[in-house]
Amino acid sequence: MNKPAGRTPALAAMAALVFLLITPLRAAPEFERLADGIIVPVGDTFLKVELRADNIVRVACANDRRFFVSDSLALLPAGRPATTWELKTAAGTATLSTAQLKVQVDLVTGAVTFLDSAGQPILAEKKGGREITAAAVQGEQTYHVRQAWEPNADESLYGLGENQLGLVDLKGYDLDLWQHNGTVVVPFLVSSRGYGILWDNPSYSRFGDLRPFEPIPAARLLDDNRKPGGLTGNYYADASFGRLAAQQADPCIDVMPSGRGGPIPNTAIQPKLPPTGGMSVRWEGSVVPEVSGDYQFQTYSNGGIKLWVDGQLVTNHWRQEWLPWYDLARVHLEAGRHYALRLDWSRAGNPPVMQLRWKTPAANAATSLWSEVGEGTDYYFVYGPDLDRVVAGYRRLTGEAPMMPQWIFGLWQSRQRYRTAQESLDVVKGFRSRGIPFDNIVQDWFYWKRDAWGSHEFDPARFPDPAGWIQAIHDQHARLMISVWPKFYPGTKNFEEMHAHGFLYERDLQEKIRDWLGFPYTFYDAFNPDAGKLFWSQIERELFRKQVDAWWLDASEPDLTPRPTLDAQRDYMNPTALGPGSRVLNAFPLVNAEVVYQGQRAAAPDQRVFILTRSGYAGLQRYAAAVWSGDSSSTWTAMRKQIPAGLGFCLSGLPYWTMDVGGFSVPHLYAPNLGDDSNGDPIYGKATEAGVEEWRELNARWFEFGTFTPLLRTHGEFPYREMWQFGGESSPAYQAQLKFDRLRYRLLPYLYSLAGAVTQESGTIMRALVMDFRADAKARAIGDEYMFGPALLVNPVTEYQARSRPVYLPAAADWYDFWTGASLAGGQTIEAAAPYDAIPLYVRAGAIIPFGPELQYTGEKPADPITLYVYTGANGAFTLYEDDGLTNGYEKGAFARIPLRWHDTSRTLHIGARTGIFPGMLAERTLQVILVSKQKPVGFSFAPQADRTVRYRGDAIDLTFE
Repeated sequence: MNKPAGRTPALAAMAALVFLLITPLRAAPEFERLADGIIVPVGDTFLKVELRADNIVRVACANDRRFFVSDSLALLPAGRPATTWELKTAAGTATLSTAQLKVQVDLVTGAVTFLDSAGQPILAEKKGGREITAAAVQGEQTYHVRQAWEPNADESLYGLGENQLGLVDLKGYDLDLWQHNGTVVVPFLVSSRGYGILWDNPSYSRFGDLRPFEPIPAARLLDDNRKPGGLTGNYYADASFGRLAAQQADPCIDVMPSGRGGPIPNTAIQPKLPPTGGMSVRWEGSVVPEVSGDYQFQTYSNGGIKLWVDGQLVTNHWRQEWLPWYDLARVHLEAGRHYALRLDWSRAGNPPVMQLRWKTPAANAATSLWSEVGEGTDYYFVYGPDLDRVVAGYRRLTGEAPMMPQWIFGLWQSRQRYRTAQESLDVVKGFRSRGIPFDNIVQDWFYWKRDAWGSHEFDPARFPDPAGWIQAIHDQHARLMISVWPKFYPGTKNFEEMHAHGFLYERDLQEKIRDWLGFPYTFYDAFNPDAGKLFWSQIERELFRKQVDAWWLDASEPDLTPRPTLDAQRDYMNPTALGPGSRVLNAFPLVNAEVVYQGQRAAAPDQRVFILTRSGYAGLQRYAAAVWSGDSSSTWTAMRKQIPAGLGFCLSGLPYWTMDVGGFSVPHLYAPNLGDDSNGDPIYGKATEAGVEEWRELNARWFEFGTFTPLLRTHGEFPYREMWQFGGESSPAYQAQLKFDRLRYRLLPYLYSLAGAVTQESGTIMRALVMDFRADAKARAIGDEYMFGPALLVNPVTEYQARSRPVYLPAAADWYDFWTGASLAGGQTIEAAAPYDAIPLYVRAGAIIPFGPELQYTGEKPADPITLYVYTGANGAFTLYEDDGLTNGYEKGAFARIPLRWHDTSRTLHIGARTGIFPGMLAERTLQVILVSKQKPVGFSFAPQADRTVRYRGDAIDLTFE
């Protein structure tokens, strides 16, 4: 072997030594290998990378290693390491590898990078993006914690619970995460790149850029004459911008007049306005941005609001006076250019609220989560890449969703409120006498005596025989869900019992805060297990023993002050049994639901629990709980916002979501609010004839949309919501709702099978398009279409008098019109017909949809015959799931499944052998098959004509079609 000239081994060794002496070393610290991962010292902190499964990794960092074994409210106990993994180190990097992931850890900076098994990057922490900053919060020495990740240019972001901002893709927006009536915090962020991040921290949190929204600087504003210093404010002495009373230059839009003890007059907003009556303001002018980029415009308001930027309407909504909230719009602006601004606001009541803020373009576009209180950062990375697998990973961490009672998938009828037992019995009779399918009547608040909130006792004057009333409901084949608040009035037996044990939040009592009925009140501390046991014992004694079927846990944020704010939520829910209120701010609805779930399971182990709650948190699904979207307004824009609200919520891992079909609070157009009665209920006048027609169509369209949500529930203030109240049985609104109600019940075999997949396979019923079409960039940005299960593409109609709407058909499939059977190619946008009694529905080629018989209620008769609509053009599969619908026997295997497969090339439907058995199962049944194809379009019919009919006895059958 030849050696390099002039180099001896001794000289080479000496040169290497000199190089090492003069070259600074990037020394990686020692780290500790554990059975489930590694712990790395990083500066003054310790970083733990913990493998929970092949596709799930925990990343936690704290000053104290004890943080790694602290309890979590959201997560189930970890148990033993559940995956095989290997560790390699090289060049200051440790790589932990499973069958699905490679996790690289920079041993100096602690930055973590996630790659797939082939080494392709998925997500990387931003270097220096982990912050643990000492802070004092509510008298406690703690830390603000933050984690930032490098942004991916080609992704969309979803989840984080439910927002009322009309957003489905959250990327580029900044959100405050705290529970509020209409905003539900579930800190699970999901990416179109096929991963999720579960941020394990229940304190007030923020997503995105941490800079606050601020008033637009007056120097950047010009009035309608191009004079700098503010916008022109035109103040009108009516609600419709008709009678100009005053004009002034407004450097800042901030209508938040203070006042105690009575209504705030219009003169507090502008002295030249009449003190009472309607009023509105129009601000006009322009804005000149200093830098180019994406600006966020944020409004906070009640009443009616419209914001135009450069002639484009970017915000349009109406909110009731007692529930102001935010709207958010993102607009790209170029530096130095004049952009026209116009903001219209009409006052809704007391107090008047209208603010306009903005946020300039972020210098750093990192994906970021921040929390106010924590001893360290703590998150779980969940990889799919299929998003159903991402959701399954979330449920593996936080708990699976149990089976709901089958009857909850029928129609629920609710009202704010049925004042007497007879009122609700009359409504049940109204459904049955008209032949309207229906399952559940809901008793909202105030069934107790006026001064006895929290007693859970019925007012004997209005509910003289509660047990007999409930039995009468049951005798008509209906169920009762009842409203239970975690709220107590002093003087009730339950209050005194709670108070004696120190189980109540005291600040409300100390400050003598009163609710809208004029009574002092407070809430119990659901974080205290003993308080929870007492709470359950009280509702068990007064309600469950009378055979109440389900629980409506209202105001579960909790609603501790008349007009909740972030500060009020933290300060009045304090202290808790787990420390300051700020530490556990978002988790009250979780532990409140746990109290009821565990209580009923102990009291009636074989009866399925059902809970409806206004707020939720990560892990809520394990307590048989659904969430509704809060007190939305009865407006077209509110209905439109419910679509992305539900999609974001379900993408956050919680499968059961619903809403007030028709909206809760009604604007003057539909029923003028004339004030409140002595019980705090609104007194409404009559709407105009035009308002009546619009009201009816709004409710018909909302019902059509609600038919294709996990739970169908009508609810709201006057006008009443029973479908015969919309013009009688001959009206188009009644006929449209009845048609969709019948359709809902015919779809029960499909819908209940989807519920079975939720429990057995971590499935999701209401599906943003990204779940099924992740590679389709156009589909993943759409927030007003969605899949209902694997087969149905749903396109709600959210505009008055619209008789068509644009529909994008995702490119990865071909489609059939549900109503006509016509075939359409994917990858195109069409203008779809939308008559009054139909919304555009499309079925994916390869789908198999089982329909059941006509029903009046879910348990009326077995699902026989079942009609299988098979949509040809692709291979497809569906599993029909059945159990007894009421008991927990399914937990021990008492359920049955029938696999169905369509082989498109051979045109063969394989009806597989049934697996499993349960009491009451049909030993044999009739299956009717209808084939839908390009050559033979067949639309849905309530009286279908089958192509083939077979008797099925549990053995496999193959049906081949020519």
